[in-house]
Amino acid sequence: MSERHMTYRDLALNLVRARGIARARDLKAAGVPLVYLKRLTDAGDLVRLGRGLYQEPDRMGEDIAHDLAEAARRIPNGVVSLLSALRFHELTTQLPHAVWMTIPHRARSPSATGLRLEIVRATGEVLTAGIEHVDIEGVAVPIYGVAKTVADCFKHRRSVGEDVAIEALRDALHQRKTTSGELMKFAAIDRVSARMVPYIKAMQ
Repeated sequence: MSERHMTYRDLALNLVRARGIARARDLKAAGVPLVYLKRLTDAGDLVRLGRGLYQEPDRMGEDIAHDLAEAARRIPNGVVSLLSALRFHELTTQLPHAVWMTIPHRARSPSATGLRLEIVRATGEVLTAGIEHVDIEGVAVPIYGVAKTVADCFKHRRSVGEDVAIEALRDALHQRKTTSGELMKFAAIDRVSARMVPYIKAMQ
């Protein structure tokens, strides 16, 4: 095997290892010719998750939240939200049929072949407030924290169900995963204070 091939192989594997899941465009930008990606997948060194996404075979599916990591790589301007965030924070028993992501209002609709998505749009603080980053299979996944997720569920209660939002609020408080102050802060940002505050007071 040539020294040049080894160099490209090491470069590609190091980048994928560092990012958990790497995009073809990132590998190309790092100087890896795209033809080597096929060689690496044919050799079993990488797994092609879908169009333009690659991961080490040992890491594939190591986390039950794999789909969140894949979605974060496919939609770099998105944030995991609503039912997917509730599930991650263990505030619902529901299994989302798709990955819920919030994206900027004017962003292009993502196309994620092989990965089911539910897209919500937001602007300003509704989009940017309450974002945390969690490590899933080596990917820093942006996801809304507990209080912001609960507030978002009230904001989008017609999509997720008001009963789901109320249950998440109750469990978040009872399990002490957030505080009433934090909940009211994000309720104000999402403009759902009038609907949430009576529940918050009743559950204290």
